[in-house]
Amino acid sequence: MILSSALQAIGLFMATNIDDIIVLSLFFARGAGQRGTTARILAGQYLGFAGILGAAVLVTLGAEAFLPPEVIPYFGFIPLALGLWAAWEAWRGGGDDDDDAKVAGKNVAVWTVAGVTFANGGDNIGVYVPVFLSVGPAATVAYCIVFLVLVAVLVLLAKFVATRPPIAEVLERWEHILFPIVLIGLGIAILVGGGAFGL
Repeated sequence: MILSSALQAIGLFMATNIDDIIVLSLFFARGAGQRGTTARILAGQYLGFAGILGAAVLVTLGAEAFLPPEVIPYFGFIPLALGLWAAWEAWRGGGDDDDDAKVAGKNVAVWTVAGVTFANGGDNIGVYVPVFLSVGPAATVAYCIVFLVLVAVLVLLAKFVATRPPIAEVLERWEHILFPIVLIGLGIAILVGGGAFGL
């Protein structure tokens, strides 16, 4: 069960943070040749992601305290709606976030990276809350630990991608397809697994 939760956490982290690889690789490109760039980006990513996790956990605790248990499975509509919206945006051709604009004019400082990470994490919070509600407190802690370990992996991967533009292009090309598929599947799994509509 622990292995299953860890694998689910890894999959969820990858689905919700694949776009961060591109943004972070742009930060690495901006900070190329400057001392301490990797440390500043790593610290900023951890600060921003801690803010995202903190917000998701607070919303989860509030929902658990004030909502009856039978309502919880219906939170699966959040990732389902986000996935459908992302699919619609991709189909219309408007799903391409301008990653260059996110870092344009911004120096590679810890607070800058943290701010961009947190601002880019609205969809993460929307996805994490239903998952945390459906898995319970112990699994939520396990998810958070796995996520925090993977932040360092994400930064190292972004550093690798920053030096290999063809990889960045492939990620950017397929992210808009993978993201909606994972979110729609996650939303359906939460609805069905929680017994929504008597399923």
